[in-house]
Amino acid sequence: MTEGTEINPRRHPHKALNARSVQTITTNGRRRRFADGGGLYLFVAANGCKSWVLRTLVKGKRTDIGLGSLALVSLAQAREEAARLRRIARAGDDPLALRRQERRTVPTFEEAARQVHAAHAESFRNEKHRKQWLASLSEVFTAFGAKQVNAISSADVLAVLSPRWLKRPETSRRVLQRVRTVFEWCKAQGYCAGDNPTGGVTKALPKSRTAKAHHAALPYAQVPGFIHGLRESDSRESVRLAFEFTILCAARTSETLGATWSEINLDAKTWTIPGTRMKAGVEHRVPLSDRCVEILKRAAELSDGPYVFRGRTALRSLTNMVFLMALRRMNRRDLTTHGFRSSFRDWAAERTNFSRAVCESALAHTLANKTEAAYHRTDLFELRRDLMATWSAFATATPADVVAIRA
Repeated sequence: MTEGTEINPRRHPHKALNARSVQTITTNGRRRRFADGGGLYLFVAANGCKSWVLRTLVKGKRTDIGLGSLALVSLAQAREEAARLRRIARAGDDPLALRRQERRTVPTFEEAARQVHAAHAESFRNEKHRKQWLASLSEVFTAFGAKQVNAISSADVLAVLSPRWLKRPETSRRVLQRVRTVFEWCKAQGYCAGDNPTGGVTKALPKSRTAKAHHAALPYAQVPGFIHGLRESDSRESVRLAFEFTILCAARTSETLGATWSEINLDAKTWTIPGTRMKAGVEHRVPLSDRCVEILKRAAELSDGPYVFRGRTALRSLTNMVFLMALRRMNRRDLTTHGFRSSFRDWAAERTNFSRAVCESALAHTLANKTEAAYHRTDLFELRRDLMATWSAFATATPADVVAIRA
């Protein structure tokens, strides 16, 4: 394109510009406008800066509408936006007023994330997870939290995740999942059009070669010795009881610490954990062995509040640090409480004839196979009662007795 193609009042150009020409146009220090057609012009300032302007009639009055800098808006994008605004003007509406309204109503990413967080408040398992959800997005808020959601691109998401992807892979994946959730919500609300900007981001990120770290677990043959040592340790009695109860029920730490007396039925020897406290969000019944019932009866003598294993006050449970401190007092920094679930699972696989479904149900694991899960309508409770009674007998036997046991 040359200067000779500048606005000619006798011509009505149609797509007169092209991607190359808009980059090479010069004006020799003068302000000029170059027509593309349909009222779309490339405005070139005296200093060489280029921007798009749409000239159209709005309610009978000629109006110039800025569409943005050439550095940010391509020729194709300018044509698309110009066509959209012309349609609005022809319908009798004011494109400028509509754009001002859009800028007010489309939320920033941080505003949208906080709305999603509030909408999902009831689905969080506890206050800790509720706080972690927003806290994990702090770097995202710093990077593009102030941007309106419809202006965020995959490049923005990639720029945030790239520095941390290999250093903190698990955390990064959670962040990506939460960002994806926010954009899905925005799309459903009509704030965003087109594809979710998180789509395909993982393909652009490097693959982690670090093996997934598992919770440190004790070989199951050593569990009876550990429980014997736990009973003799100098931790508080309520902590010792809670820790042994967790091992014998193959429970998660949070499930035990949050247990209330309303969940316990000593006559039926069951512990029913509501779905709101379970990782999978589904109610889980735990059959209680005779030793578990003994532990609960002793805990009832020590507890004068709603929690089975009371903390420093009657209205508070034990904190999630008590088992870690108990392990340190036993000089077992090599172990984790969660690892005893692995000890139980290995024992069940190698030393019993219970089916995989029974063992996985005891751990409250959901079935990965969706077809299998659809037909799985029972929690196999009575079979699990036998399994947990057998595990309790094994885990609480004296260490000398355990050596002679064979599969």
